[in-house]
Amino acid sequence: MPDPLEPRVKRRTKAVGIVFAMAVFAPFMRGAAQTPTNGPPIAANPGRPTVSTPATLTPVGYLQFENGFLDATNSGEFSNRAGVNQVTKLAVTHRIEFLLQSEPLVGSQGSVHTANRPGEVFAGVQGILIGGAQEGLTVAGSYFRRLHQSPAPELDTGTFRQDALVLMSDEFWRFHVDANVIFSEQVKEPVRRGQFGQTLSLSRVFRKTTLSGEIWHFTQPLIRDSAVGNLWAASYPVKPNLIVDAGFEHGFTSSSTRWETFVGFTYLLPHRLWKAPGPTSGTNITIKEVDKGGTTRQLRYR
Repeated sequence: MPDPLEPRVKRRTKAVGIVFAMAVFAPFMRGAAQTPTNGPPIAANPGRPTVSTPATLTPVGYLQFENGFLDATNSGEFSNRAGVNQVTKLAVTHRIEFLLQSEPLVGSQGSVHTANRPGEVFAGVQGILIGGAQEGLTVAGSYFRRLHQSPAPELDTGTFRQDALVLMSDEFWRFHVDANVIFSEQVKEPVRRGQFGQTLSLSRVFRKTTLSGEIWHFTQPLIRDSAVGNLWAASYPVKPNLIVDAGFEHGFTSSSTRWETFVGFTYLLPHRLWKAPGPTSGTNITIKEVDKGGTTRQLRYR
């Protein structure tokens, strides 16, 4: 028998999530106008809203925040799930980036009970293996480890203790392509099993709006099934360092989450955390000098 309070609880869960997101992320939105005026603007490199993660990194020395709200319905562990998600990225070199991924708040409804609780927290590192430019082929690898486990119900792809990814990004026929191959360890004591996933995302810019389409597949080793889904999204750069996005996702198999809708933004803090490296004491600087007699000589400084 359906619970007469369920619609009210559902609205309350969504409202709590939206208010929480506004309270946490509003300071970053207010700071968006503080983009540097000297030199070219620093551009964000968003990983959202697709499941695929780009192989390219964020600008070195700048914090990037990827924040969103996701509402999902009809899945194996819940009838409705609403959550605030957040990813913080910091590239320390042109080839190494550190990431922190979390869900500050998850509200869920199931056949038995309704609950609001914090989600899980993961830390990771991503490194460039081939390439690294924003255009052209880039291949990278990344590793994530769970720092905090939550009893909150998960989406169809489940959760993991640790996972490793191979990421590829390239440009092809005016489309930007992101593809991931994912290897995860899923644990339900005392069972430990490997999960495998593949994602493929195509994006194209129409004027200033980027439209993305994606197909993905994940095995579900703990229930011996597979989840397959399709995602469509649009993103728009309000500023080079502030990009907003929205979209939806549909699961195809019986064990997939049926529908997911999401909205969010990516914000690159426009202040470098440390100064850009300049010539060091060990750097050779060569200057050509022409004397009055027309003789050219090279002067080398360290």
